[in-house]
Amino acid sequence: MIVGTVAALWGVGSGIVLARMPHRFTRQTVAMESATAGAGAAALSALVCVALAVTTGPRPELVAWLLLVPPAMLLARIDLAVQRLPDVLTLPLGAGTAVALGVAAVLPGHGGSWTRALLGAVVLGAAYFVLLLINPSGLGFGDVKLAPTLGLVLGWYGWPVLFAGTFAGFVLAAVTGLILLGIGRAGRKTPIPFGPFMLLGALGGVLLGAAGAGV
Repeated sequence: MIVGTVAALWGVGSGIVLARMPHRFTRQTVAMESATAGAGAAALSALVCVALAVTTGPRPELVAWLLLVPPAMLLARIDLAVQRLPDVLTLPLGAGTAVALGVAAVLPGHGGSWTRALLGAVVLGAAYFVLLLINPSGLGFGDVKLAPTLGLVLGWYGWPVLFAGTFAGFVLAAVTGLILLGIGRAGRKTPIPFGPFMLLGALGGVLLGAAGAGV
């Protein structure tokens, strides 16, 4: 109960702050600073944080997950607005995540493996780089730079979780693209930001892994 309450408060507070930050990268100041945007960001952030708290419980990696929520949401909003994942966010995010999980790994009661998380970062980063070489129009360098961070969080709970979270991102992107195509909101060559789907898939994977680690 206490963990969930703290997570909710963290989500609301960070969400309110987030509503005022994307304009620094997108220059869409009016749209991003509206009261509606602030309330929506706070509600979504709180929902994600509570879901992570409920599934993870009081295990030490929960701190890492909660710290990841604000920058992850910020990246998703920026990518949706201008189809860009700034290095100033993605690169420190990867380093910070590695450190946070490294600390969690030495604390009692953790539910994952830091070594496997680091391997997951290498594997997923390399996989996305290969996909970029194969299909440059389908991915951007921002996606490739975000991949190691997601490899860290998914690899923490195991290789099946890494695969599931990564696969979910591609499925979500494909389904969304088909829907937009079907309703006439996009064409076959319309670029669709992939970062939000990567993050959503990773969130699903972490929730799945955290729930399984508690069994």
